[in-house]
Amino acid sequence: MKRTTLLHNPTAGDNDFSKKELTKLIKKEGFDCAYASVKEDGWDEFEEDSDFLIIAGGDGTVRRVAKALMKRRQLQKQYPLALLPHGTANNVACALGIDGEAKDIVQQWHHHRLKPFDIGKVQGLEEDMFFLEAFGLGIFPRLMKVMSKLESEIGDTAEERLHAAKRVLLEILQTYEARHCEIIADGKEFSGNYLMIEVMNIRSIGPNLILAPNADPGDGLLEVVLIEETHRNKFESFLRNEIDETGQEFSFKTIQAKRVKINCDWKDMHIDDERIKIEKPAEINIQIMPDMLEFILADK
Repeated sequence: MKRTTLLHNPTAGDNDFSKKELTKLIKKEGFDCAYASVKEDGWDEFEEDSDFLIIAGGDGTVRRVAKALMKRRQLQKQYPLALLPHGTANNVACALGIDGEAKDIVQQWHHHRLKPFDIGKVQGLEEDMFFLEAFGLGIFPRLMKVMSKLESEIGDTAEERLHAAKRVLLEILQTYEARHCEIIADGKEFSGNYLMIEVMNIRSIGPNLILAPNADPGDGLLEVVLIEETHRNKFESFLRNEIDETGQEFSFKTIQAKRVKINCDWKDMHIDDERIKIEKPAEINIQIMPDMLEFILADK
């Protein structure tokens, strides 16, 4: 019998999974399951005899677990990760093609494959940081700032919150001022006036905005999505399409690179779902760190 440790965020998403329900479901499929709530101290003291870790939560919970694993010494045991997504956006799970009913996902763990997952490393801030989803500047950190102030007004369900975020982003776009940024990607310059710069490891960010549809989090490359001032109307059309769900496809200027350098006077930026504010402009250096994690996927 395979041993697992369930790392659970009981407050994620619409709070539709309880400790009792999850452990019962996992044990019913024949897995020995230890439990830890990521809201309690000591959750990251993983049992050494666990064969893999289960993350039940959203993108923030996935990043929290990844951060704990990154701190472990190389000689310590590293664990494959299985996801039971129940956050608001679940961008990481979407990038990996993990969806459906929890019981169906758990059944797939008996016959699975391991998917390597890269991590982006960010240098130039007060300390080195990393991302699973994206590092960005411009309009998206502004959205995060506004949404934090509207938290009690944006809806009760995940769907309502995602829809509200898209509407707010559209409003911000109407008056947002582009900035000049110097961008060097693998030695080539792509400087210009930008509304948004997103250095992405997966295909979507925030409220399920698919900006890099061809991104593969295990290919050893970053997708640098550049929304220029001249593309303001196109980006507005993209957001209206997202709100109205018309199904129209959009693509934006995207560069693949292993290393990216950004010089810009924006003081607001984000790393995954965390908004970062710096006091003075800094030169940001980003690089891909291949195969840092492994996720359990259905064996197709």
